[in-house]
Amino acid sequence: MSELQLYVDEDSCELAVMHALRARGFDLLTAMDAGKLATTDAEQLDFATQMGRAIYTLNVGDFARLHRDYLLAGKEHSGIIAIPEQRYSVGEKIRRLAKLLSTVPAEDMRNQMEYL
Repeated sequence: MSELQLYVDEDSCELAVMHALRARGFDLLTAMDAGKLATTDAEQLDFATQMGRAIYTLNVGDFARLHRDYLLAGKEHSGIIAIPEQRYSVGEKIRRLAKLLSTVPAEDMRNQMEYL
């Protein structure tokens, strides 16, 4: 089983969260790191899938629609992890993401949408 790796979309790149996850040894790539700022949500999901990474987003509604559209079209993705933006503190986002990253293998996220 392979380790779950994250691609963080532009809207979800909170520096405190990214620093904390990296400090814990998790593998993540941000839209800024990848030079993918100002691309559409579908392009972000396609890129994450090409890289074999689950995408982390605060944009729940749009990515829920993309998830549904992908499944209906028979397309695959590497997983979507969504946290409603206003629901949790930075510390709680870190805890929830760290728990998921340390317990769920990449294979189990394929074509899944996980709401934290």
